Amino acid sequence: MEYFDFTDKVGYRTGKPFEFKYYNPDKIIMGKKMSEHLPFAMAWWHNLCAAGADMFGVGTADKSFGADVGTMAHARAKVDAGFEFMQKLGIKYFCFHDVDLVPEADDINETNRRLDEISDYILEKMQGTDIKCLWGTANMFGNPRYMNGAGSTNSADVYCFAAAQIKKALDITVKLGGRGYVFWGGREGYETLLNTDVKFEQENIAGLMHMAVDYGRKIGFKGDFYIEPKPKEPMKHQYDFDAATAIGFLRQYGLDKDFKMNIEANHATLAGHTFQHELRISAVNGMLGSVDANQGDYLLGWDTDEFPFNVYETTLAMYEILKAGGLTGGLNFDAKNRRPSYTAQDMFHAYILGMDAFALGLIKAAAIIEEGRVDKFITDRYSSFDGEIGRKIRNGQASLEELSDYACNMKKPDLPSSGRQEYLEYIVNNALFGE
Repeated sequence: MEYFDFTDKVGYRTGKPFEFKYYNPDKIIMGKKMSEHLPFAMAWWHNLCAAGADMFGVGTADKSFGADVGTMAHARAKVDAGFEFMQKLGIKYFCFHDVDLVPEADDINETNRRLDEISDYILEKMQGTDIKCLWGTANMFGNPRYMNGAGSTNSADVYCFAAAQIKKALDITVKLGGRGYVFWGGREGYETLLNTDVKFEQENIAGLMHMAVDYGRKIGFKGDFYIEPKPKEPMKHQYDFDAATAIGFLRQYGLDKDFKMNIEANHATLAGHTFQHELRISAVNGMLGSVDANQGDYLLGWDTDEFPFNVYETTLAMYEILKAGGLTGGLNFDAKNRRPSYTAQDMFHAYILGMDAFALGLIKAAAIIEEGRVDKFITDRYSSFDGEIGRKIRNGQASLEELSDYACNMKKPDLPSSGRQEYLEYIVNNALFGE
């Protein structure tokens, strides 16, 4: 059965109704194919499951794919639709939560049996294609049992249940050849300190992550584990607030050798940061792993998960990714159509929008790097540290007394060199819009 019969394979500037204007997978950018720089992934949950429901209304899109929702027939139909979708768009990867793949049963043993069945079917669909699993994870936020979190729960029984879900999700991720495994602590946090032991909860979260690493390595998982930072929503205070907080947590509990960051653009802005800030902080700490490619609405204070269209932001993001040497993971479209955009055609338009936005961002970011003025400016800006006293500071050879004597002999320093922010923004604008 063909689910998307209104289009064949989407190509680069074909003149057809569905086409890429900027994403040309074979185009060489800075020595690599565009498809290598941009390992796009389909999010199983939004693309194949989410029907547009929100807290004020039911869904508007039909994601049944011709089957009864909540059945294994529906689970198989989603696999068929997903692979057709990815093949027609040239997407090479997918990401999943366990309960995206199958309906959760009342008995975890039955849920696990369903996961075995559907993962067998996904493996069949993968054969003869170049489609792979980017990463997997377990949904430990949707079910009422996780009202107080999974690792941070106050219930030992719920903690054990979370461990069982993680174990099975890791099994399926390894079975499907996943490159990574993600922890998104959607409810790993608290509403009030009046009922919360923060140290107790953080120690338990770290313990669960250590067990996951030990088990994953035991069954042959060689990829990265990821933390996906988010400051709030659904909890008021979440422990993985931003990249810096998550990196500090990993180092405190000895998890930093196995974990990297999965940075989401919308989560960055919810934390009061820019997308590129979170990418930079991850990169300078050696923990830039993967990206959830979306954007938020600056006028709204919640996670809107919009498809990225702001090319200024994708350019600055790809600048950070290129400067960091690329991603160990990929660019997963953790994004959903707006509720009034409910047709199958809208699904394609959304992915074309997002893929083109990042492709154009890649082209422009490469142009900024190759043009060289930004990098040269940054090098020149810190050139005072190339002198004798600067080298001593950088090499850790200076003492406080020596620096004090230097300052006293100098009497008064000159102003630092100009930051020239407007000039640098002009360079970016020129790359984006100049002839």
